Amino acid sequence: MRWSNLRLGGAEQAALFGTDVVARTFDTPEFVGMEFYEVTARSVINRVPGESRVPFRWTINPYRGCGHACVYCMSGDTRILTADGRTKPLTELRIGDRIYGTRREDRYRRYVLTTVWAHWSTIRPAYRVLLEDGTELVAGGDHRFLTDRGWKHVTGSQHGSSRRPHLTDGVKLLGIGQFAAHPAETKDYRIGYLCGMIRGDAHLGAYSYERRGRSNGAIYRFRLALADVEAIERTEAYLATFGVVTDRFGYSPEMPQRRAITAIRTSRRAAFERITELVGWPTAPSADWAKGFLAGVFDAEGSCSRGVWRISNTDPEIIEAIGLALKRFGFRYVVEDPGRRNGIRVIRLLGGLAERLRFFHTVDPAIVRKRAISGTPIKAAAALRVVSVEPTGFDLRLYDITTGTGDFIADGVVSHNCFARKSHTYLDLDAGHDFDSRIIVKVNAPELLRRELARPTWSGEHIAMGTNTDPYQRAEGRYRLMPGIIEE
Repeated sequence: MRWSNLRLGGAEQAALFGTDVVARTFDTPEFVGMEFYEVTARSVINRVPGESRVPFRWTINPYRGCGHACVYCMSGDTRILTADGRTKPLTELRIGDRIYGTRREDRYRRYVLTTVWAHWSTIRPAYRVLLEDGTELVAGGDHRFLTDRGWKHVTGSQHGSSRRPHLTDGVKLLGIGQFAAHPAETKDYRIGYLCGMIRGDAHLGAYSYERRGRSNGAIYRFRLALADVEAIERTEAYLATFGVVTDRFGYSPEMPQRRAITAIRTSRRAAFERITELVGWPTAPSADWAKGFLAGVFDAEGSCSRGVWRISNTDPEIIEAIGLALKRFGFRYVVEDPGRRNGIRVIRLLGGLAERLRFFHTVDPAIVRKRAISGTPIKAAAALRVVSVEPTGFDLRLYDITTGTGDFIADGVVSHNCFARKSHTYLDLDAGHDFDSRIIVKVNAPELLRRELARPTWSGEHIAMGTNTDPYQRAEGRYRLMPGIIEE
């Protein structure tokens, strides 16, 4: 372990512990399968990292690792809300991925971006939590969800040693509920996307001119110019699947008040005719075509800011097509007339964040910035009351992560995670089984604290105890470090 020769970022650091480490195991039932590493710490009052938002600067943690075996974990196919506004199965997340968590700001808890710090799995008895909107959550009994009454474990008791806040029938979880499935990238979806994008924001035209003594000449032009390169790349790739090759070029450079714009184009007659065919209105559009069309027209003409989803256009035919596609998937909307001379109409989606996310997941537009929800408050309007909590009857492999906010969005509800597990990797131990079973005990903590408090450089500030792992975990009953620490 990196105890006597610790390196961080390539620079050698002072060792955390001395080299006289004693490893112990105990035969008592509560410590079966656990190892305790008794170490002499080099320091016990630790400064909290400057980027932390906690309201104190100093902390004492006499233990590293935790013997409670409170493993917060969920089924690997649980959908997690990622930073690009899409979802990904919990099992596919990796350290460093950006996802959504939450943070309390002012009077509200709001969605914020956070980073995956650790990822691990365990095999545990699994429980199925059913919510009134049909959301099903499969998790371990120790897992915690945020409710309108605070954080609650999946299972627990009202009495005895297992007494703890836990889910019961009628308790309401916070979030929006289950995520919609992403669309399949079928041929119809690609055609629909191209129709929405090109009709919404591209130039597609042809004209002829007279040539003296010869037949008339013809010019064919297709051009699509956007500041968001994701939509350019998707359109370019989809056209290529239908045999249309385009040229990409810089349409305009970045300016102080404007982003750079990238464009694709072609002047080939065969390409022009193929594009014209692709963007024709189908007589009987499939569901996949409708999803692709909504994604394309939203990328071309849509916006989503300050919680308002809009698509604007002057073409009545396009406005009608958008409305029919939205109705097909049960979206409610209004058409507004801003009263401008050009006859523009604005379609506005109703239903708040839940419907905006359902739209994004159902049709999957390409432009990420339009899907951002950072800063949006979490409200309890969704039908997320607990209907039942039942054991599955199986021990399943369950997964969990550590994030910078201590939580994440799982199948549309706010889910807790163990924020401390990453600290074990700093000792070359893993964040999963090692965190639960290999406990570091700073046996000299009270004596070391006495010396550190007596130093002239210590000016006397608040010290928070057990901010990383519980100082009163099971091992405290044997080592009894806290009475000495509190006395000092």
